[in-house]
Amino acid sequence: MKHVVRIPGPLRSYTQDAAQVQASGDTLVELLAALDRAHPGMRFRIIDEQDRIRPHIRIFVNTREMPTLATPLAAGDEVHLICALSGG
Repeated sequence: MKHVVRIPGPLRSYTQDAAQVQASGDTLVELLAALDRAHPGMRFRIIDEQDRIRPHIRIFVNTREMPTLATPLAAGDEVHLICALSGG
């Protein structure tokens, strides 16, 4: 099933500046794989080499933060990728 994925500013260079895209998947793992096929290199900015969500990234499904990639997705779910800001 297709889901709307909201893309933060720092990752929009992968989506030709689109603020939202669509990707398919029954879980976050599947959705991120589909997202990377459509927008190569994006998954690596979200997921580290141990297949964990990077510390500066938060993934929300609708309004709930998802701590793991095994999270199942339901029809109509909206996925929000959030990048933390840092600096001084």
